[in-house]
Amino acid sequence: MIRTSHLNCIIPPHMLEKIMGSDDSDMRQVVLNTLLTTARLRGERSVRASFAGVATPGDGRRTVFDCTHSILLPSAVLARSEDAPEPADASVNRAFDGLGTTRDFYRTVFNRNSIDGEGMRLDAFVHFGEKFNNAFWDGQQMIFGDGDGKLFSDFTGSTDVIGHELTHGVTELTAGLKYHNQSGALNESMSDVFGSLVKQWSLKQSVDEADWLIGPDIFTPGIGADALRSMRAPGHAYDNELFGKDPQPDHMEYFVSLPDTERGDLGGVHVNSGIPNKAFFLMATRLGGYAWEAPGLIWFEALKASNSETQFQDFANTTYRKAAELFGEDSAEQLAVLAAWQDVGIQISGILAGVARARSLAADRNGGTSGDEGLTPMSQQIGALAAQVTGLAKDVTALKGK
Repeated sequence: MIRTSHLNCIIPPHMLEKIMGSDDSDMRQVVLNTLLTTARLRGERSVRASFAGVATPGDGRRTVFDCTHSILLPSAVLARSEDAPEPADASVNRAFDGLGTTRDFYRTVFNRNSIDGEGMRLDAFVHFGEKFNNAFWDGQQMIFGDGDGKLFSDFTGSTDVIGHELTHGVTELTAGLKYHNQSGALNESMSDVFGSLVKQWSLKQSVDEADWLIGPDIFTPGIGADALRSMRAPGHAYDNELFGKDPQPDHMEYFVSLPDTERGDLGGVHVNSGIPNKAFFLMATRLGGYAWEAPGLIWFEALKASNSETQFQDFANTTYRKAAELFGEDSAEQLAVLAAWQDVGIQISGILAGVARARSLAADRNGGTSGDEGLTPMSQQIGALAAQVTGLAKDVTALKGK
């Protein structure tokens, strides 16, 4: 069942609309065509192609179609199927490989059989439209534009973009996070997190080796931008005359309130996703090693335990609980989750800020002070804070009794 009425596009509307103020009329026209086509597709609620039976359902079988620059999916031609030889078209092959990498990531790391967990077939359409500056998941399949060659290059060229878009399907079929406001920003963040993990897993990169960038490969060389988004440093992925400055916040103090409209990015789903993105980055780098292992597992189990209305606070609490279930109370993993959310301005419910800070500092003590030096003061601080909590609990009980 498809639970969303919105196309999940990799390029946020605020980036494209910014180009409408450019002095380059050709560039404005290309972007306008992209916006109009995207709006039309959104108006149709979901895009359907009539290719049932081309690939046998099961085990995430892949099929790639060539739109030959049309925007009518039913007119696309079969370009590559699971058992067919590799064609000469590089876009077809990159899309095919990206689908396979994402499928294999979910199967190997989380034991999930394709997008729906039941072997859902994976369809993709390349060469969509003329100079179409976007890629999106429409609730059933992937669609890739070629880019205009000035701003963006071929959207099949970025593994994390493919992982990002397919993860929208995973989210729809697990938590079903509504695509607006905080739940929508979480939806986008899930795609950024797991899109980045797909790339890191495929390259076997540790948290220190990863670039933590989303879509660094889709800008043309002439565009001065690192990527669409940075999980390491939300708000610093780009800053240029064409696109302006990356608007993503990295802390709840800077949460951006936007209208829940298409022009308002449905309440800032591509903007405020920077906050949970940063939380994941902080947790993963705190633990070290490979981010798809403990950090990815915690996030994935929390996603499955969420629902369509889940907010940032709810998700933070769930990750904290899942870390305990998976690795134990007060484990390094749980303390890393606690510290990460606190560092982006979200306190885990039921834990005082001072206690949370003391616990996270205690977990980090080997990184600052070696041996037992400084351990006694830290233990005293934790003991004092614990006593305060116990006292508060007794006061609450007494008040209830009265």
